[in-house]
Amino acid sequence: MRKAVGVWRSLVAHSLGVRVVGRSNRLTPTIRPDIHARRTGPVEASFGRAASLFPGRLAECCPYSPIRLCLPECACAVMIILVSNDDGIQSEGIRCLETALAPLGEVYTVAPDQEQSAVSHSLTLHRPLRIDEVEPRRFAVNGTPTDCVHLAVKGFLNLRPDVVVSGINKGPNLGDDVTYSGTVAAALEGALLGIPAIAVSLVTFSSPYRFEAAAEFSALLAEAIVGPRFPSDSLLNVNVPNLPRDRIRGYRYTRQGKRHYADHIEMRTDPRGRKYYWIGGDDLGFDPIEGSDCVAIHDDYISVTPLRGDLTHHAALDTIRDVRLAWE
Repeated sequence: MRKAVGVWRSLVAHSLGVRVVGRSNRLTPTIRPDIHARRTGPVEASFGRAASLFPGRLAECCPYSPIRLCLPECACAVMIILVSNDDGIQSEGIRCLETALAPLGEVYTVAPDQEQSAVSHSLTLHRPLRIDEVEPRRFAVNGTPTDCVHLAVKGFLNLRPDVVVSGINKGPNLGDDVTYSGTVAAALEGALLGIPAIAVSLVTFSSPYRFEAAAEFSALLAEAIVGPRFPSDSLLNVNVPNLPRDRIRGYRYTRQGKRHYADHIEMRTDPRGRKYYWIGGDDLGFDPIEGSDCVAIHDDYISVTPLRGDLTHHAALDTIRDVRLAWE
């Protein structure tokens, strides 16, 4: 496992144009003499080692690859990692993620006390929020994923995270899913607060859930994106096939795709005669858009899609400038 982790770190680092330095970050200079004493020096990225992991099957270059990074080397600093999700603090996915991130630095988990799937980027404004420390550095909030990240960064942690990692979600967040997803919303809140952020989802709704590869890849990516040149308003939306580690073909940097669902609203009647509704719909597939997250997952690759909070449609803006209204 140790060799495989090193190979994946090299593969991710090469694609991002960085040299990986364990636990390095000058942005939050928290001094830990115990970690400093254990350091043996930087781990150099090696494309050759990456190639040995996926011989003949490396993902091709993609125009959606994020900006090149160059991480500063700092032997004393400890990465501060904020973890959240929308499946709740007791989810198996968040536990696996914490375990994978722990070697990188100090992990603080602030997550909903119960499932908050599909709450999108909602903030609680009309009732008080309560925070319970369920274990050391693990906090449950009676609110949304956005509440959790906002409270952690702006409120009670008294430190600024170097990176926000949200997940590991049970179920994909591909294409239009990102607009509804609480998992993506937690990462988006981190990005809006100027912190590099990652949302991680496992592409399955049923067990067995194979979180290990998703957690391992997330840790490598989290270490790679911490740095001053990563766009401060950006997040990376990661979707991982629910496959054994050796069956995942690699990873691709992708664009947002387009999924299709059956429009279905089911009406029922409660014992008092009042109507109520369930919103749902079967997955009808996706558009085969070249370079999209949906296509990458279909081909058994990990999908990494850069997103941002600016929803401006720039092409439409150029078009609408020519529209003249009778308004004085």
